[in-house]
Amino acid sequence: MAPVLVLNASYEPLAVVSPRRAVCLVLSDKVEMVHPSGAAFRSERRAVEVPSVVRLSRYVNVPRQRHRAPNRRAVFVRDDDACQYCGRRAETVDHVVPRSRGGRHTWDNVVAACRLCNAKKRDRLPSENGMRLRRRPGHPSPSDWVTVAAGSVPDAWSRYLGEFESRRSA
Repeated sequence: MAPVLVLNASYEPLAVVSPRRAVCLVLSDKVEMVHPSGAAFRSERRAVEVPSVVRLSRYVNVPRQRHRAPNRRAVFVRDDDACQYCGRRAETVDHVVPRSRGGRHTWDNVVAACRLCNAKKRDRLPSENGMRLRRRPGHPSPSDWVTVAAGSVPDAWSRYLGEFESRRSA
């Protein structure tokens, strides 16, 4: 069974949990089912529908500044698995300002890159090699973190992630 998306009472994506945990939360009235998955857990006397998306009954205040260090999987999700120099399929992670030149391992200095571009750039700045970034690196969005946690975003989730992203950017 696929993982379950947990939304805050305000429909903000919070976490991804196992189907078993989601059913326990529904049965304890801590969450309400927003979107069913079509699957069910069955016992001798009862069948409980497994949700695909649940929403907390009460709002939980989450600090806005989540300080997570960059990791390979999250960088690839943020950059859509594309090299940020040429657009081909990314295979490596590159520091825009090389660590040998004082660059730090932060979200605004790490990008996905193909092997050719990473080898071409070496320990230089992109401008020194005539290379340009396709887009400026930054922190991943909340929906990117959901993709990192779940591996992929089911169609049922995209509606809720899209609503939050559009409200957040407005």
